[in-house]
Amino acid sequence: MNGILERTLGILEMLARHADGLELAAIADRLDIPRSAVHRLLTDLIRVGYVRQTRDHGDYVLTTKLISIGLSYLSNTGVVDLAQPLLDRLAELTGELVRLSVIDGDHLTWVVRSQGARSGLRYDSDDGRVAKLSCSSSGQAWLSTLTDDEAMQRVVAQGLGKASDFGPNAPATLTAFMKCIRSARTRGYSVTEETYTAGLNAMAAPVRLKGQAAIGVISVAGPTVRFTEERMHALAPELLATTAQLAATSGTSAFFSRPAKAQPL
Repeated sequence: MNGILERTLGILEMLARHADGLELAAIADRLDIPRSAVHRLLTDLIRVGYVRQTRDHGDYVLTTKLISIGLSYLSNTGVVDLAQPLLDRLAELTGELVRLSVIDGDHLTWVVRSQGARSGLRYDSDDGRVAKLSCSSSGQAWLSTLTDDEAMQRVVAQGLGKASDFGPNAPATLTAFMKCIRSARTRGYSVTEETYTAGLNAMAAPVRLKGQAAIGVISVAGPTVRFTEERMHALAPELLATTAQLAATSGTSAFFSRPAKAQPL
């Protein structure tokens, strides 16, 4: 990372993945930036209110300023108002975590969620993160709406998710990944078993009107002991009905109605 802007954004993204905070040395080492430069950037981020230091250990953590900006943006676009009631209904029916991710260029980002599990095992996640396309059910569902070449290009650009960093069943080769994509394309929804996180299964379907490009993805995720492959297939009609409902009403949202331009690959 060479430019000041790139380094600053790298620090923010790093801290977003570590809610408990990181010490300066860890940030510098992971981003391969000199510690003196990291200190200057963190000082500036603290001054403008995006970062603070913890009292106990002096680790650096994000403030809620970025979250506030993101939530304000989503609220103004109408995404939350449209999606939340539909996600709440699906979460209540499935008893699992339901999320909406939106397509923005070449990325897929989780933005709205509803937790259906009220007791026992439950899967909670950090929203606002960019999905790993190769091993997330959301990524596979979106890429199944593209041609094989387009899907392959996007995964090559982002890189395959390694089993050591994600789930033990994450596709290790492009051939394995394309097999997942073709299965999702045939069914109309993706099904993944411990590909993104150990102990987690998920299913997802694209939000799209017939003949048009996908604008987002709705996913359902839960513990493997409860959210089995059989149960996922049984719930598929409800998932597909929810995506169809959101697609039908998406024209009233400024976010969904704007043209999404993918970056050159």
